[in-house]
Amino acid sequence: MALENPSWGEERIANELLLKLGLRVSPRTIRKYMPRSPVPLPGGPRGDQRWATFLKNHARGIIACDLCVSVTATFRILYVLVVMEHASRRLIHLNATAHPNAAWTLQQLRETVPSDHQYRFIIHDHGSIFSPELDGSLTRLGLKVISTPVHSPQANSLCERLIGTLRRECLDWIIPLSEGHLRKILVSWMDHYNRGRPHSSLGPGFPDQHSALPHQQRHRHRFDSPVSIVARSILNGLHHEYGGIARAA
Repeated sequence: MALENPSWGEERIANELLLKLGLRVSPRTIRKYMPRSPVPLPGGPRGDQRWATFLKNHARGIIACDLCVSVTATFRILYVLVVMEHASRRLIHLNATAHPNAAWTLQQLRETVPSDHQYRFIIHDHGSIFSPELDGSLTRLGLKVISTPVHSPQANSLCERLIGTLRRECLDWIIPLSEGHLRKILVSWMDHYNRGRPHSSLGPGFPDQHSALPHQQRHRHRFDSPVSIVARSILNGLHHEYGGIARAA
């Protein structure tokens, strides 16, 4: 797993073994068998405790959005809109355009937020595309708009972290050929992020709560019955998802 997925660390591999194969192995044990030392992840942002308490108490009713940039093989700049749920960490919308504006952003959010939604708040920064008209339309959708302070990315830390993950695990490794190609890349990675990528902050678990978990093995380090390990390639081998298939006795 470490050789096939160079960006994975010992904790990610331990989560993969637990959630996909039912094997409970300590990350410290995995570290002994890693072919090289993993790159340490930067520490999480430190923000105001009162703001952190608000986010924790209202996580189930909060969605957050932001934009990042991707450059094509012909040096064309494309903008990627990211929308996520705070409580589940689920990525609920991902799309790209060469010409972002308030009208396009509002249409994306309308397609994302259903009419019978249970969200209460939406967080975004002071970008020019988040116009007063857009905020007014979101208010009519039943959402209270919270604009983060200027030059304070830590106020929208979960969405910023998701964008960092999108860059480290996808966009930094693939150069899109066109806007349509970038959309296909984003669709594939979004499914992997929600259904196949273990998240330590969830226990570990998957953002998509409908993802099936394997039967937990009685022994921590071996299978209860003969199993063949299969790997499914994601984004032409950039990542892999692992699973077990029972072998005939």
